[in-house]
Amino acid sequence: MNLEPDKMCFGLTEELDRQSLATFLQLSGRPEFAELFAKRLSSEEIIQFVDAFFELLKKHLNKSEYHQLFLLDRDHHHKE
Repeated sequence: MNLEPDKMCFGLTEELDRQSLATFLQLSGRPEFAELFAKRLSSEEIIQFVDAFFELLKKHLNKSEYHQLFLLDRDHHHKE
């Protein structure tokens, strides 16, 4: 992780925001947390979360990056 979880802070500097977000995303991807959190969200909250997340993915990743980095599909290739 870029930062220890207790050092995450948002809104002070762009670099700290980036480091904090990277740590936040890594923490949220831990299986124990992800499963518990998913169980507690309503269907509407799940759709809202996924829609917002995918909007950012579409905006900031090309198709190859999406497949290789997010889906871990190393064999998938897109022409850009």
